[in-house]
Amino acid sequence: MKQCWLDIRAANGLKSALCQEAIHRGFDAIVAADPADLAGLPPTVTRVLLPGRDSPELPDGFGDADLVVVDPAVHGEPAHLAQRHPGTRFGGYVEVTDADTLAAACASVVRDPCTVLRFTDPTNIPLEIVLAAAADAHGLIITAVERADEAPVHLGVLEHGPDGLMLAPGAPGEAGRLKDAVERRSPDLELTELTVTAVTHAGMGERACIDTCTYLAKDEGILVGSRSRGLVLCVSETHPLPYMPTRPFRVNAGAIMSYTLADAEHTRYLSELRAGGIVLAVGADGRTRPAVVGRVKIETRPLLSIDAVAETGERVNVIVQDDWHVRILGPGGAVLNSTALRPGDRILGHLPQRDRHVGYPIDELCYEQ
Repeated sequence: MKQCWLDIRAANGLKSALCQEAIHRGFDAIVAADPADLAGLPPTVTRVLLPGRDSPELPDGFGDADLVVVDPAVHGEPAHLAQRHPGTRFGGYVEVTDADTLAAACASVVRDPCTVLRFTDPTNIPLEIVLAAAADAHGLIITAVERADEAPVHLGVLEHGPDGLMLAPGAPGEAGRLKDAVERRSPDLELTELTVTAVTHAGMGERACIDTCTYLAKDEGILVGSRSRGLVLCVSETHPLPYMPTRPFRVNAGAIMSYTLADAEHTRYLSELRAGGIVLAVGADGRTRPAVVGRVKIETRPLLSIDAVAETGERVNVIVQDDWHVRILGPGGAVLNSTALRPGDRILGHLPQRDRHVGYPIDELCYEQ
């Protein structure tokens, strides 16, 4: 789990309120420039003293600080300070503004047990370089963010990002938004086996191919259905075809009015998806992850209607392109050609427990047939 650090050095009169929020939300550390601001904080948070660059002399005492983070260019190397202050943990702080400070950051993440970094330019390349330099190191890397909505970007750099993020909130509530962003996970879904009851040619209509901005796995696709309470797992085009190359980013999903999941709770019609939006990629074992939509291709094609039923009696329908290369996942990740399906065949699906209104789960009378 990535760490969340609260920076109260410039919080002035909000320090107490921000600390209470951070403690309540389970922040990992609170960062202050004055040892007095760390007094009385509970042991559930790491108390971090981070003197400013305008204070070349460290305070005479560190108070209740569990960790002292210093700017090596101003205060000296953390390892040397640790020798002068036995029993005190030291880390490094580097503000990356140019090639020299980038080199200092790379040296710190390799050498020091903890490094706090701030990047001044609007590019992720310096962070990529620092993370690459730290690939075989074991120190903690924390990067400062200006806003909570920057969290996904930082955490996605080189796929894994730093070990944690530090935020200096301007108002109560911002710390909570950072925590939400850091903890956001895509939950597993419960998939169920469905029994095919009918496969019929449905005539012409518009179907949507969902092209994502990611490589989809061979047992991964998206859930699609004609009814919001019954969805079928349509597989990605990662499996070879005799007449065309694979499209590992694509799911030939279904008729445009079909539902799919934008996340574990909210549905979208296939016709509503747009470039830059999100669709939920789902594996045959129920694992999920958000996938960015790069393009939606809507074209007129022959359609095939597939009816199925769950053991609970829930009826499910999906309408897909009437072509052999459109595939659905079965138990164990079996790849099934849709036009080869017959009554009695088993396919994988998901049964949401609530109906939908404009994509949101609701509790009201709703028939879909």
